[in-house]
Amino acid sequence: MDFDKIKDEWNNGDTDSSNEITAKELKVKEAQTPIDRIRRQMKHEFKYQILSLVILAFVPKLFHLSPQLYTTYLVFYGIVVAFCTHYFYKFYTFYKHSYDLSLDSRKNLFWFYYEMKLNIELYKALNYIVAFIMLSFCATVFFLTKDDLMKKVLERISIIYIALNAFVTILIIGLITEFWARFYYGKHIKKLKTVIDSLDEE
Repeated sequence: MDFDKIKDEWNNGDTDSSNEITAKELKVKEAQTPIDRIRRQMKHEFKYQILSLVILAFVPKLFHLSPQLYTTYLVFYGIVVAFCTHYFYKFYTFYKHSYDLSLDSRKNLFWFYYEMKLNIELYKALNYIVAFIMLSFCATVFFLTKDDLMKKVLERISIIYIALNAFVTILIIGLITEFWARFYYGKHIKKLKTVIDSLDEE
């Protein structure tokens, strides 16, 4: 038996395997960049949303709401906070878990990709819910102040106009939400998907 020939073949085989692993490692490392950017964006987003909720808490003082409207506002504000707390919990859990998970394999990259997509959908749903709550608050304010404000409003505009205005408001909020999600996270998620697809092909 030619042991030298076998040894050479064995060494060549190891080299090819090593090159293949290195190529995969490079692609996995390439995925770290969009993931790091997504994490950074998530951190900023979390801070902005917390700050928004804090600012909203001072709305009654800023606009000098009557005691009746102040109580109504607190009820609606409480509902918004409850929905946001649920979303923030899921958002933060995903963010922390992404650091605990070793993102050195296609399976884990795949998990991050789909969990991020799910979080974006939850984010969109939250914006729609908050928009509906805001419109409900506005409608409640009209009914609570019907003795003076409501009569004046209904003298000039119709219920159909109010409904149309509410629909347009929801539509605008929806478009802004879609644009923001794509602008803020879209390009990084596409980049991550490209890396995952390239690993898939191998």
